[in-house]
Amino acid sequence: MTGEERAPGEPDAGEASAGTARVRRLDPDTVDRIAAGEVVTRPARVVGELIDNALDAGASRVEVAVDGDGTDRVRVADDGRGMGREDARLAVERHATSKLAPDGDPVGVDSLGFRGEALAAVAEAARLELVTSDGDAIGTRVVVDGTASGGGSGREGDPGDSTVTDAGRARGTTVVVEDLFATRPARRESLAGPAAEFARVSALVADYALANPDVAFTLEHDGSRTLSTPGSGITEALLGVYDRETASRSTEVAASAEVATGGGDSVSTDIAGALAYPSVTRSSRDHVRVSVNGRPVRNDRLAAAVRAGYGRLLPDGREPVAAVDVSLPPARVDPNVHPAKREVGLRDADAVANAVESAVADALTGADLRRKAEVETGLDGALDSVGGDEGERPAAFADADPIGTFRDLYLLVETGDELLVIDGHAAHERVNYERLARAFDGEEVPTAPLDPPATASLSADEAAAAEAHADALAALGFETEPFGGGTVRLRSVPAPFGRAADADAFRDALASLSDGESPRDAREILLADLACHPSLKRGEIGDLGPAEQRALLDRLGECERPYACPHGRPTVLSVDAATFAAGFGRDR
Repeated sequence: MTGEERAPGEPDAGEASAGTARVRRLDPDTVDRIAAGEVVTRPARVVGELIDNALDAGASRVEVAVDGDGTDRVRVADDGRGMGREDARLAVERHATSKLAPDGDPVGVDSLGFRGEALAAVAEAARLELVTSDGDAIGTRVVVDGTASGGGSGREGDPGDSTVTDAGRARGTTVVVEDLFATRPARRESLAGPAAEFARVSALVADYALANPDVAFTLEHDGSRTLSTPGSGITEALLGVYDRETASRSTEVAASAEVATGGGDSVSTDIAGALAYPSVTRSSRDHVRVSVNGRPVRNDRLAAAVRAGYGRLLPDGREPVAAVDVSLPPARVDPNVHPAKREVGLRDADAVANAVESAVADALTGADLRRKAEVETGLDGALDSVGGDEGERPAAFADADPIGTFRDLYLLVETGDELLVIDGHAAHERVNYERLARAFDGEEVPTAPLDPPATASLSADEAAAAEAHADALAALGFETEPFGGGTVRLRSVPAPFGRAADADAFRDALASLSDGESPRDAREILLADLACHPSLKRGEIGDLGPAEQRALLDRLGECERPYACPHGRPTVLSVDAATFAAGFGRDR
């Protein structure tokens, strides 16, 4: 920009020096375009707003279809109450809503779309077609094209300039959004790839299906159905979102509690959902899904309460699969703490969380939590004899002698004036991890072809993520291909120690990549998880003979970092002789 040029509306230096204000009110056109961008940030946000409207209309069935990454086309159809001609015409105008009185307070409303209809904001950034009927013989079609000339107040293509015609439709509403962000190239360029954007949509629809199990949901991507729930209860919803194993190894939670308020009163709180058994776990926390009054939300306090309800039933480092909805009086919920409605504020949050934790713990107490699979120790393959050419012991524990075990987990070792207490599982994990890391440093993880290929049932969002990260998964040793119905076929898997990885290791690698880890970081996480599976568990440490105890200690001594497992927990604690002497009142 030269000295003679300046941005439109910007004062020149002379004007600025004369005290001209640089803070100005934006014109209505710019305000509308900014507001549309704030509400409609990506295709998943469009889908969420339209699902909110469908559920608020009392729909018992919601059908979602997405083409490409969602900017090409999004279609959401429902069998709700629908709208008459005048309501349909007003629904696409800015700040028009059926869910809030003109002077109403958005706090305390009992609808999902508490911020008002998003149709106008969507129409600012796309071509929108709404077909609706409230049961009359003739329905209504409203078309608004925000892409015709870039949108804007008072110009052709303004979302306020809608075309209204007759249409045939059964009771309900269908909204089709096309060419999203066609006039906002920067917004389009900021989106992730098609597979990643669809993964967001898939995860969101799954959230809604589990939060509203009495509503049937379907999701299609490029013409193929990827998710379907029948609307007949939470267990069936869990089956539609995950798989038969997860649904069959789960229990329902249904509880009511009186939660004390700050004013000395109490409010009724209902807690409902499904809890997978502790034997069905994931490595990330993404599968703890919480909702409030049927709205999927992120609430760390509630999610932590669900995990706390599992207590010590979960294996270390594993997270549960759970969907829990909390029903509260609308006045106890503040929906305006997040512009995307993904977070809500709860009055009496601690008391509500305590009720959730108790309900989860009580539901799991009565469930059949027996594990059906035997643990493979991999003892022979993992504890080869070690030492130097002359048979000498590694220096770290060269003078240490195992003297016993404690609680079937801890190895007791005497060395000089110290007693070492070694966590057998954590030590074995470190041994296995470093064997893997050394063997495969700079090389591909050894793989094993599966003939016939194995199948892994994934949730809809996991399946979408698997497609998005197919190349990175291949680099980790997982060769996959879609198999339909949320199932992927595993053609090859990592095979350290000559043993093939299982579906849990595949899901863990997928979760790491979905969390934004680089393939290299994901590889390290994968190796740590693979090292864990064959490692000795509680109860097996006590069965080790003297030679096996010595072998474990020697192998640990060879490690570069013998004092921490690959997940960061300590492997060795020490107590010196002076501590014992002081405890027993001795001089030494």
